[in-house]
Amino acid sequence: MKEYDFRQAEKKWQKEWERQNVFHAEDFSKKEKFYGLIEFPYPSGSGLHIGHIRAYTPLEVISRKKRLEGRNVLFPIGWDAFGLPTENYAIKTGIHPRKVTDENIKIFTEQLRSIGYSFDWSRELDTSGEEYYKWTQWIFLKLYEKGLAYKDHTYVNFCPECRVVLSNEESQGGKCDRCDSDVVQKEKEVWMLKITDYAEKLLEGLDEVNYIPMVRVSQENWIGKSAGAEVNFKLEGEDTNLRVFTTRPDTLFGATFMVIAPEHPMIEQFKNRIQNLTEVEQYREQAKKKTEFERVELAKEKTGIEIKGIKAINPVTQGEMPIWVADYVMMGYGTGAIMAVPAHDTRDFEFATKFDIPIVQVIQKAGEEETTLPFTEDGIMIHSDFLNGMDVKKSKEEMIQYLEKQKMGTRKINYKMKDWAFARQRYWGEPVPIIHCPVCGMVAVPEKDLPVTLPDVKNFKPGVDGESPLADIHEWVNVKCPKCGMDAKRETDTMPQWAGSSWYFLRYIDPHNHEELGDKKKLDYWMNVDWYSGGMEHVTRHLIYSRFWHRFLYDIGVVSTREPYAKRTAHGLLLGSDGEKMSKSRGNVVNPNEMVETYGADAFRLAMLFVGDYENAIVWSEDTIRGAKRFLERTFKLLDLVAEGKGYSKELEAPIHKTIKGVSEDLENAKFNTAIAKLMTLINTFYDHKKITREDLLTFITLLNPIAPHITEEMWQEMNGKGLLALGTWPSYDPAKLIEKEIEIPIQVNGKVKAKIVIAIDETEESVLEKARESLKGMVDVKEIVKQIYVQGKIVNIVAK
Repeated sequence: MKEYDFRQAEKKWQKEWERQNVFHAEDFSKKEKFYGLIEFPYPSGSGLHIGHIRAYTPLEVISRKKRLEGRNVLFPIGWDAFGLPTENYAIKTGIHPRKVTDENIKIFTEQLRSIGYSFDWSRELDTSGEEYYKWTQWIFLKLYEKGLAYKDHTYVNFCPECRVVLSNEESQGGKCDRCDSDVVQKEKEVWMLKITDYAEKLLEGLDEVNYIPMVRVSQENWIGKSAGAEVNFKLEGEDTNLRVFTTRPDTLFGATFMVIAPEHPMIEQFKNRIQNLTEVEQYREQAKKKTEFERVELAKEKTGIEIKGIKAINPVTQGEMPIWVADYVMMGYGTGAIMAVPAHDTRDFEFATKFDIPIVQVIQKAGEEETTLPFTEDGIMIHSDFLNGMDVKKSKEEMIQYLEKQKMGTRKINYKMKDWAFARQRYWGEPVPIIHCPVCGMVAVPEKDLPVTLPDVKNFKPGVDGESPLADIHEWVNVKCPKCGMDAKRETDTMPQWAGSSWYFLRYIDPHNHEELGDKKKLDYWMNVDWYSGGMEHVTRHLIYSRFWHRFLYDIGVVSTREPYAKRTAHGLLLGSDGEKMSKSRGNVVNPNEMVETYGADAFRLAMLFVGDYENAIVWSEDTIRGAKRFLERTFKLLDLVAEGKGYSKELEAPIHKTIKGVSEDLENAKFNTAIAKLMTLINTFYDHKKITREDLLTFITLLNPIAPHITEEMWQEMNGKGLLALGTWPSYDPAKLIEKEIEIPIQVNGKVKAKIVIAIDETEESVLEKARESLKGMVDVKEIVKQIYVQGKIVNIVAK
């Protein structure tokens, strides 16, 4: 038999699949539909990296399997193409981001095709294309119409050197991750989306979907729903309340001090009463240099300044409480002020201990006099007046009722999730379709004038104060108001990269529609996404943002499903051979092009799935891909074992049916490594048997096809299979055939295996022992046998002189 040439075969079959349009998804097919979605790539200049292969291959396998099962499969690809890296490259080189993006997309496309992914390329989309972002702007206008898009002042991380607003992830340690300059907290007026209005809907939606537990928990934690009360603390000598949200109103009798965020307006409001204003202002300036991540970090050393000259009054004890300003309190959560109960909160306890603030215990463990502080478990109330003796749950309810009756507070549900800061002062993004008129105020760009396209510019660097470079393009900025016709100006902020990725799964369904976001009938046919696979790094913000946009589109009647994704799984990290995260600086990066060129796309795909469990972090090893290549070479040589015979070989029938069942179930449960292991076991059985039928081999290569499509397609052709294997039929198993009727067991003499015999599964002990003695003729004198033991279905042990 000829040797398998993977370079020639892989290119041949990729061209043939494309020529025959094998992976085209048909709208309104009578077949049952399957919509598989991956996180589309950002087309960076570095090209495809091995992490993309880790991310895309699992759902590629599922999509191929679904086609073989007779499903109408939509498995699309596109480009998340707006973003800072491309713009930074443009600033550095002077090459327009459009040109950079187009070149990068070409590179990515060639690489993805070389791996044989079964994408429907006819639905390819690019979020930076005008025909795409027209509809991103349309969705924004709908949000604006409903009051869910608004402008507000907020504090942002700002790099004075790069002149850009940074996310928390881009400014770790208070330094810009691009230029290492100090980052400051800057108050800016920015666009916001009122995602908090959808917090409860987003929580309820989790009951309608099939998300793996860690994905669901990450969504719940990001939303951060908490029930409690808002409590009024009167300021001593003022007819003003300092209002706080607390989840523990039961501990009010133990509140000994207040803490407010450095940005709290109370400081400005009462600065004439603050005796140490200079000290407070200096602390506020220091807080501006810290990112939100640094400020809320639990393990950090606590810092703060007591505000001299103002006290708060505890509403239930009427005792005076000092007010501190500390950076671990954020304006974005609750009211920007907290009541501190050091006896029953770890962070408050550390703060009170450091600054010698009184600690009052109000809960103790049932039946115990002494309790180690801080005590954060459930217990019995003490030193709490009318709550004494109650458990924590009952005392919470009693306190809320008391506060409401005395008009000291109200019951309140709060969410940790903040409204979405939805603006970038950069060029390479979707222009926000708003016009500022001195007469009419903010006016939406009429839908007929969408898209608001980006002007062609040469200078992409933001202004000194973080102003968008678009602000300097006067012929673009200066327009007439659509309402009154007066001179007006365009909004110069652009949308964040999250915008385009929040609805791309809908545009795949109808990517060339010029009249609407998507045809309603097509959207109804394809949605929900049946299986969405991606990384754990995107199961918080991207997932919550896209669920929010989709739920909003449902509310206004654009889509018919409340949730976009029926199922969401997440793969683990891919680490270098040294066990560290892959990076150029560590020298542990793997180039996918080299892997494909050296070992072939099939071996690369198989190795990526076999190297470890889908959901866990895995360490890449080139030994794995070498082993994968050897396995595929053995697979191709199975052609030499094919002998005459119809149907399955009698002796192989049970293991084949067992493998069909096992591989089918493993793939659906994302247990790709164990599915491959079962195929490896079956191939060993084939070689042990020394000959197989055509049907044995056709079934084997069909099971392997979603994982290694090129070599199996080549073998299908060699065996004169009908049509293309990619359009074949997934094998089914017969439960009655799963039970093996015969098994092979070893014969052990004095602790050493001397022979093996084949017996019927229900063969009697007497018959088995007779066969065992017969197999030992010439090796053991039967008269010398002292003892013989048969362990049913396992082994025969013989003791002989």
